[in-house]
Amino acid sequence: MKSHAVYAYGVVSSSTLYRVRGAFPAAEGYAEIEDVHYMTGGEAANASVVLARLGVAVKLDGNWLGADKNGERTKTLLSGYQIDTTRLPLREGANGVQEVVFAAEDTRTIFGTYGHLLEEAAWNMPEAGDVTQARVVCLDPFFSHPASRVAQIAFDAGIPVVTVDCKHDDPLLRHVSAVLISASYIRENYAGRFAEEVFRDYQAATGGLTIFTSGDATGWYARPGETARHFQPYAIDPVDTSGGGDAFRAGIVYGFLQGWDEARMIDFASAVAAIVCTRFPGVMNAPTVDEVTDFMSTTMRTVPKDSSG
Repeated sequence: MKSHAVYAYGVVSSSTLYRVRGAFPAAEGYAEIEDVHYMTGGEAANASVVLARLGVAVKLDGNWLGADKNGERTKTLLSGYQIDTTRLPLREGANGVQEVVFAAEDTRTIFGTYGHLLEEAAWNMPEAGDVTQARVVCLDPFFSHPASRVAQIAFDAGIPVVTVDCKHDDPLLRHVSAVLISASYIRENYAGRFAEEVFRDYQAATGGLTIFTSGDATGWYARPGETARHFQPYAIDPVDTSGGGDAFRAGIVYGFLQGWDEARMIDFASAVAAIVCTRFPGVMNAPTVDEVTDFMSTTMRTVPKDSSG
């Protein structure tokens, strides 16, 4: 019997989330802090929490956690969601990762120490047995070499891999079942290019599903050779958008676990992300499956917005 349904590999950090009243202040300005919460950070950790709230057994692996109060707090939080963190012992001498997030109206601003991870190569090499025990892999591309190893192992074993923001020429894409690319990633990496052209590049790079998300604007999805299909996010009044992308990916992973078609899993993922964005802190209060189902039956879609940029 498999001990975990999902193997998640990637970034795990401690996070302090501040909710700011009104807009994020300009330089030398001031804003009132309404709430402060200690939570998890990092794409792999956040997606794992959302999946755990959906009732999925997750094994989480990735960068090292320091043997300090931040590492202890992060491990305690993750374990509280019944996430398997046995691959993440607290290591003496490890700095771990820390982030501070300011959530203001419809925006989020993040300060962190993620760059140190690449400088120090402070992560675990994945164990093949952990990967092959899973039914779906939730993979961050941030640590290039170990991420490629995870994808190769899973691909060879016929296990779906769902990943996020990476370049269209990343070899990782040859082994994934779905890649989710955010509008912010496209703006940062493909400025000056039409989104339609970039979408086709991703379609050509993977045999799996390409999904472009764009916040409250129209999203796109398709497999290689297909015409892109559009989807509309749910209409909400966002409170905390900091975990929306991680929640969407968790919804896609859940859809693969259920064997759903693309339209159904994207609909479900959109609902999970929308609910997370209406809660504070959103990831730590991610919905159950019943809550998602109720939300989908009672909430309207947004009016279509152009996301081609």
